[in-house]
Amino acid sequence: MLQLRELPGLPDPRLQPPTVADAGDPFAELRIVHLVARLPRGVPVRVRDIVDRLNAEHVDWSFSRPVVVAALVQLQSNWMSDYRNASGVELESGAQGETVTIEDSSRVDPWIIRQVDRLAEACTERLRTFAVDEGSIP
Repeated sequence: MLQLRELPGLPDPRLQPPTVADAGDPFAELRIVHLVARLPRGVPVRVRDIVDRLNAEHVDWSFSRPVVVAALVQLQSNWMSDYRNASGVELESGAQGETVTIEDSSRVDPWIIRQVDRLAEACTERLRTFAVDEGSIP
């Protein structure tokens, strides 16, 4: 085993640059859908406010409106696949900009938790692949 010595005054090398969120990235979508799961139900919420909250909660990340909208569109598509209607996740454009309204019903919470679980599993699988392939990006 390699023995290292202590060197007083040596800066910590574990600094890392911010992560820029990309559409379709499970790590970004996990953070977005996790926040959406906690939004108030039955009231429109501005996408701009969601972006601001994400950037405040995850200071080492940078979220943009198009990335958040892409995740919301995917969430809406998943809802429509599961329930055959668009009432669960409604995206609209108006004077305030884009808004999302999450249905206020008992079926939303279990469904959105499953969405977050699915994304967490995708992240775990990507990390597992990264570790097995010695750091290669899948």
